[in-house]
This record gives sequence, structure tokens and C-alpha cells, in this order.
Amino acid sequence: MAVEKITMPQLGESVTEGTISRWIVSVGDKVNKYDPLAEVMTDKVNAEIPSSFTGTIKELVAEDGDTLAVGEIICYIETEGGGEAEATADAPKEESAPAPSAKSEAPTAPAVEDDADAPNKRRYSPAVLRLAQENNVDLEQVKGSGAGGRITRKDIQAVIDSGNIPTADSKPAATQAPAAEAPKAAPAAPAAPSAPAAASAPKAAQPVNVPVEAGDIEIPVTGVRKAIAANMLRSKHEAPHAWTMIEVDATNLVEYRNSLKSEFKKKEGYNLTFFAFFVKAVAQALKEFPQINSMWAGDKIVQKKDINISIAVATDDALYVPVIRNADEKTIKGIAREITDLANKVRAGKLTSAEMQGGTFTVNNTGSFGSVQSQGIINYPQAAILQVESIVKRPVVMDHGMIAVRDMVNLCMSLDHRVLDGLVCGRFLARVKEIIEKMSKENTSIY
Repeated sequence: MAVEKITMPQLGESVTEGTISRWIVSVGDKVNKYDPLAEVMTDKVNAEIPSSFTGTIKELVAEDGDTLAVGEIICYIETEGGGEAEATADAPKEESAPAPSAKSEAPTAPAVEDDADAPNKRRYSPAVLRLAQENNVDLEQVKGSGAGGRITRKDIQAVIDSGNIPTADSKPAATQAPAAEAPKAAPAAPAAPSAPAAASAPKAAQPVNVPVEAGDIEIPVTGVRKAIAANMLRSKHEAPHAWTMIEVDATNLVEYRNSLKSEFKKKEGYNLTFFAFFVKAVAQALKEFPQINSMWAGDKIVQKKDINISIAVATDDALYVPVIRNADEKTIKGIAREITDLANKVRAGKLTSAEMQGGTFTVNNTGSFGSVQSQGIINYPQAAILQVESIVKRPVVMDHGMIAVRDMVNLCMSLDHRVLDGLVCGRFLARVKEIIEKMSKENTSIY
């Protein structure tokens, strides 16, 4: 027999962790290859983790509600095979069992006392590093409950919740490693670069003691909502956001689209929305201003060749960003169809992780709920996001001082100032404005 491990997959671009929302299997269950094992939530998608093997569930390393970094082990499966694989996979399980008294000593137990029994102790995940550094927790003094003594996010959270947070300054002198053993602890230091954002992450807000009175409703924060919050915090913390807005006269576009919408719906079976015209305009402008279609990569800026437009689709409790690939090569009709299909998949819970990967620029239809001005948070690691606001009738001063009622729309753009400057963004928005204002029956084909 052999024991194989299943790890947390990467369920979307820039996704670094996932939350087990529900185990579908239990220890002892027999599963076939590709059978679903667990439901996982991230800030981008809800998905099932399939089994990579046929066999019997031997151990569930994570529990419902646990958040694990991509690549961390979530369970072990016993399969038919050679003994060598079994020994390799079994080792972490046997070593992960803590001594009976370990739980009471967890907040202060020095790491140097259990190095021999915890070969994986210093293999910290990005989530563990971030949480520990946000709360000034000395990982050397935390007892891990994971495989091979590995410290999990749950271990750190338990220490924080206990209020007895071990810091480097609070380590007792008796627990310091002898000088001869110093090199043994050295590998702990290089672990930090595996999560470059962690070193500069903002201090986590301490839980607020909000009085709960009769009639108040307490709503637990779901895994997907926690993941969204973490991704938004990362974007706002790492990317210096700047913001700009431009007014666009969409009168000709409104007249053109309204003249087509009934016949289009009857012929094609789905709506011809204003949003499809805006996405097309943005895709065309991105082709002319490729600097906008870029991402920050630490020591370099990556200017993407493909123009893949992420669109924001909201449900009652989450926000998803499916991608229209090669939007510059699609017609307005094709874009309208993809918008409809992707939105339907989101609301039916059928969106796949593949349909959310590869986005290079985000367009958000905030006007769909009446907004006229907003500042979007950039969809990390993209360089910018454009908010298409509500089209409203406003009096506008025309040529020769005449006043006319026109259909006006605000386009609001948030940009990462590490990648983009105001000049190129201003020119980009001016081009989007020009394209939209020229859209009409005479100048624009939807096919």
C-alpha cells in the first residue's frame, strides 16, 4: 500500500490560499480518481477539490473552516502501491501527533525542545507568516499541530485568541538554543521571502467588542468573505492607489443601442447591454495604450500581450471576476454573449477557476445599481480598474453656448501609481471617451 497526499490547489490567478468550507468525505471512505473531496472557497471562486487517486481516505489534515496556503496538505489517501511511497507519506502523520500535554503548553512551548519530533516545524506557509508577523508572534515558541509539527494558521489564531502571545522578547533564557546548535535554527530566516508581502503587511485590526442587544443579528464571516477582505487589504496596502474620472457624452450610443435592443433580444436570445459597448471600447483603447495592460512584479513591470478583461459579477454575499479573453478580437455581440454566459454561471455557482484566470484589466459595471461616482479597489496584481457608472440625463453646455439634455456617464479609474502615471492614464481615458462618443448606427457594427 502507498499513502499519497492531496494539497490545496491554486484555484485562480493571484490566489494564495483557500478555505475548506465543507468536507465531502470522511476518514475510511473509498474514493475514485476525480471524485470530489471537499468544497473550497477563495476570494475568486467556490470549487470542489477532486481526488488525484483511487483509494481510501486515511487522514483529514484540515478541518471545516481552516484556511490553508496553496500547496499545503489537506488530506492523505491510501492507495495500491509500493512501500516506499507509504513510508514517505506516513511519516508526517505519525509525527504530527502531539504529546498529551502539548495543548496546554502551546502558547509558550519553545521550538528547540521538539525539533527532533517536528521536522516540518519551520516550513511556514505564507498565511502563517503573515498572521504571525501582523500580531508579533514568535513562531519559535509556538507548538505546531500540523503534519510533522508544522505550525498551521489555526495554531497561530489559537495563540492570538488566548491573549498570551509569545514574542521574541518574552522567550525565557532557559529555552534559548546553545551556541553550538545555532546553525540548526538558521533555516527559519529564509522562510520569510516565500511571502514577500508579509514583511510589510498592515497590522491586523484587533477584534472589536461590539455590544449585541436584543433584536441584533450576528452574521458569521464566511470563508469567502474573509478571502475577499484579505485580497482587498493586500491590494490597498501594496498598491498606491490614485484615482481619476472623465465625463463621457453617450447620447449617440444610447440612441443606437435602444434602436437595436428589441430585435437583438428576439434574434439572439440575450440582452444587448450598454456594458458590452463599454467593454469593447476599453479593449480597443488598451490595444492602443498597452502600458495600461500591465502588472507589477516587484523588480519589473510585465506588459501583457493578450487583452483579457475581468468583469465584476456580484452575488448576495460575494464578488467574482470572470474573464473575457482576447476581448479586443471580439465583436460587441460576442462580448455581450460572454457577459451573459459568465454572469449566469456565477449566479448558478457553475463558474470554473479557469474562467477566472488570466485577467489583465478589470471593468466594473457599477452603474448597474445606480452609482454615478465610485473609487474601485484594483484587482491585484493588475495595474488598474475602470468603473462604468450609471448613464443619466444632464443639461450640458454645447457649442455656441446652447444648453441641451444629453445622456452622460462618468468613467472612474483607479490605478497603481507604481506602474502607471497620470499622463498615460489621462490619454487612455480620453481615447475611451472618443470611441464611445463616436459609437452610432453610422460608425459602429455590433457584428
